[in-house]
Amino acid sequence: MVKKVKGAILIGIIVATIAAVIVETTLKIGPLFNGATGEVNPKGWNLNVPAVPEKIAATPDFSLFGDFNLLGSFDRLPLVTVILLIFTLLLSDFFDTVGTVTAIGHEAGLIDKDGNVPNNDRILLVDSLAAVAGGAGSISSNTSYIESASGVGEGARTGLASVVTGACFLLTTFLAPLVAIIPYEAATPALIIVGFLMMTQIKAIDWEDYGIAIPAFLTIILMPFTYNISVGIGAGFVTHVVIRYIQGRRKEVHPLLLLVSGLFMIYFLSSPINTWVG
Repeated sequence: MVKKVKGAILIGIIVATIAAVIVETTLKIGPLFNGATGEVNPKGWNLNVPAVPEKIAATPDFSLFGDFNLLGSFDRLPLVTVILLIFTLLLSDFFDTVGTVTAIGHEAGLIDKDGNVPNNDRILLVDSLAAVAGGAGSISSNTSYIESASGVGEGARTGLASVVTGACFLLTTFLAPLVAIIPYEAATPALIIVGFLMMTQIKAIDWEDYGIAIPAFLTIILMPFTYNISVGIGAGFVTHVVIRYIQGRRKEVHPLLLLVSGLFMIYFLSSPINTWVG
């Protein structure tokens, strides 16, 4: 049934993209935000404007590759600010990956009896190296993506699906003009299926235990509301510790959990701390 739904969504995305191109060609709606003038068009396209490209393929622009300076920040910002920035990026990327891997591991049925993903250290190593490579390439951080849940739902287990996906992304660097015609509005339905696959995991939550249920609830709602997996996970850590202490069950709180919750509090307060240190 899920396969049929996904197939229908793929066809729907193609049809929606063609319809969007026709609408844009006819009505000239334009983008939601004009970066050149700063004007906002309430009726504009949210991400990509589905205009007919002048050409299908193009040579990728690698001019920014390797354009970085590891020590440049120390010349412009105080040491404390730089440390907080690095810490914020580290915490965000680490728990973003942990959350993604855990969710996909549950969907794939790859977790052990304790609810852990086997060889998680290898996964984190690969993800961290990818993030470094992304920075060296002057692009957004390369990291694991939650949309993998869709492929896992179809049976992907060995990692070959990720290799194929990576090859397709590499191909899109040459087909960027063609890929750019797919508007955000046309691709959104696919994310609904991804969200559905992820939400099936909530049946395993003990909703009778407030120390589990409330942190889980905050984690679930804050991720989409803040556009940040780490914020949701951090809120879950902190509220779990607070509720356990209120319940008088502090012995159930591992010292490492206290440490991580404290680090998340620093993460949440990084902005006022930066202001305080000047």
